[in-house]
Amino acid sequence: MSPRDPNPSFAVRWGDSPLVAAAIHHGHEIRPELDEWLALDEPTRLREEDPFTGQWTSIASTRIVANRSRFEVDLNRSRDRAVYLTAVEAWGLDVWKQPPDAELLSRSLAEYDAFYEAIGHGLEELIGRFGRVVVLDLHSYNHRRLGPNAPPADPRENPEVILGTSNMDPRQWAAIVDRFVEELRGADFLGRRLDVRLNVKFTGGHFPRWIHRTFPGRACVLAIEWKKFFMDEWSGEPDPVQLSAIGGALQAAADGILKELARP
Repeated sequence: MSPRDPNPSFAVRWGDSPLVAAAIHHGHEIRPELDEWLALDEPTRLREEDPFTGQWTSIASTRIVANRSRFEVDLNRSRDRAVYLTAVEAWGLDVWKQPPDAELLSRSLAEYDAFYEAIGHGLEELIGRFGRVVVLDLHSYNHRRLGPNAPPADPRENPEVILGTSNMDPRQWAAIVDRFVEELRGADFLGRRLDVRLNVKFTGGHFPRWIHRTFPGRACVLAIEWKKFFMDEWSGEPDPVQLSAIGGALQAAADGILKELARP
């Protein structure tokens, strides 16, 4: 964690390149004072979080990793929707036995505010040094929602990698997007090619929208969703071989983006 960002809810290590990797749904921690209010059990929480995405942030010198669970405060939603108060806001899940009181909610939102303040200042500094930056917003998604022994979701509608680009200027950042897709599709992934598609189901959340709005023309965010084929989404157990292979594919794509940014 950078000394400038001493907040237990997230960790940031600011690096020396224009590439940033973020895992804002990696976190699983809940503040102890919220335990008595929480209705969700730990396995259900974990199933809807993005475990292991934090380790993939090693592909960039600047790493942003959330420690708090999205069920305490969701950094990928607007501030007024960052705490799930009803089941409708949480995919039908009853998160709380009863909604936490106003003081507890305000402390959760204070962590949200601290995150965006730290990221805003840090990105401003990186842009000042490099002119423009690219942020890889790393996520994962479920494809076995019917149960651990039920068939997985149709792969025709659930590619292994989904790249969300809907909230950026496609003309300005086309070369970055194209290079990222080219590198991932061309990677030798354990003897095969990855199924990589754009804007299928997921197109990017509040975090990329906020960055594009705050730093127009100076920052590009690629929202990247990996299907959880690299783990058992019901038990939470990873496949180390696939997990490592994803890291390697992402590193090749990250290196390609740096080369693209270095073009005159």
